[in-house]
Amino acid sequence: MDKLDAMALLATAVDEGSLAAAGRRHGRSPASVTRAVALLEALTGETLLLRSTRRLRLTPAGDRHLAVWRDVLARLGEMEHATTNGLLNGRIVLTAPELFGRLKVLPVLESFLNQQPLVSARILLLNRLVDLVGEGVDLAIRLAPLPDSTLTAIKLGELRVLVCAAPQYLDRVGLPTSPRDLAEHDCLGLNAAGDGELWPFRTTSVSGSRVRSIRVQTRLSMNNASAAIDAALRGHGLVRVRSYQVAAYLSEGRLVQVLSDFETPPEPAHLVFHPERGKLPSLRAFVDHAVPALRDELQRIKQMVALPSSLISSSTTPVGQGRAI
Repeated sequence: MDKLDAMALLATAVDEGSLAAAGRRHGRSPASVTRAVALLEALTGETLLLRSTRRLRLTPAGDRHLAVWRDVLARLGEMEHATTNGLLNGRIVLTAPELFGRLKVLPVLESFLNQQPLVSARILLLNRLVDLVGEGVDLAIRLAPLPDSTLTAIKLGELRVLVCAAPQYLDRVGLPTSPRDLAEHDCLGLNAAGDGELWPFRTTSVSGSRVRSIRVQTRLSMNNASAAIDAALRGHGLVRVRSYQVAAYLSEGRLVQVLSDFETPPEPAHLVFHPERGKLPSLRAFVDHAVPALRDELQRIKQMVALPSSLISSSTTPVGQGRAI
């Protein structure tokens, strides 16, 4: 958290009368607001805020400092909303899954920064769910079904999850025709513990289709999808990964999809952000730039990998402009 963020949080806390209300206004947790006050008190060496169970009250030092900081924030706000020859100011913090972020999001971010040289950015490539409010992140790419929340979500498209192997492996071991056949195959795992994995597959019966998980024993496990794909390319076994990770290898014939009749429905990809943060001009401009670019890229990936006929009717969901989740 930087000093300007801390100043803004303190000002809102005083205006709203509580730390929790300031957190809600800025899309931050109450703990973040408490840390902001502590940061400013450490910087000034003075107590700025007196807190009780009923209300907040500035100390004389807090009143003096906050008057100056409000003026600073007002001037910076004018700069943020203004443009210089059409160029925005501001800083964007975003997060995405490691490989998708490196391959797909980073080029889009770089092209945006080329267009807006006064904007700066920080990208966190993390294979975990990031708490946008608690960790001070503006927006995120999520590659999974979304839980209910107050975040705004814009759907980018869908990604399939495929089981693939190199032709030389299939020539040597044979082609699996059902998930039960995996017991006779070498599977490459993404669980570093190496104690097997659950691979979901779609099954059909007279009562309809459903997803069932099969436990596969992984002969070779690792904690990195790129490494697992490399091992598959060298003929070491079957790998289960998202379509964007292997689309090029499939189109080149270096990998072959197997068990396509048992493929699970595609997973959605969204860009999500807190509604209040979405009002910032620099963030709004990035969203307007990134959404069409990422939608085009996901559509290109979709066209590179043919969809099984059994999934065509169930996988197409309209791509909306944005919704609260």
